[in-house]
Amino acid sequence: MAKVMVVDDSKTVRSYHGSLLKGFGIEVVEAENGMEALEKSLDNDIDMYLVDVNMPIMDGYSFVQEIRKNDKFKNTPIIMITTQAKEDDKIQAYNVGANLFETKPIKPDYLKGFVDIFCTK
Repeated sequence: MAKVMVVDDSKTVRSYHGSLLKGFGIEVVEAENGMEALEKSLDNDIDMYLVDVNMPIMDGYSFVQEIRKNDKFKNTPIIMITTQAKEDDKIQAYNVGANLFETKPIKPDYLKGFVDIFCTK
């Protein structure tokens, strides 16, 4: 079973994305910020990340930059999902290593498509 980590400081957003993913047959790991996500990544084989931009302790950009330094996660798909919709935010996300950039709330059919593409082994 594929495993996706949802990294967001909002419990509501983590629950929303988590319930969608579970409905697609995906195992979900949650983290409240980038630092917690880094720690949990050490103990899990993550197939894809959904990452918010604005979070306390470690934001999404910093998380992506750090996780990409680990060979285990160098090519793991990362989708930034945020309320930040400026072109500069999108460029920064791609510059640090994100694969896709979507605005909240993500449409369930989009998320299903990403799961189908990125989480098939």
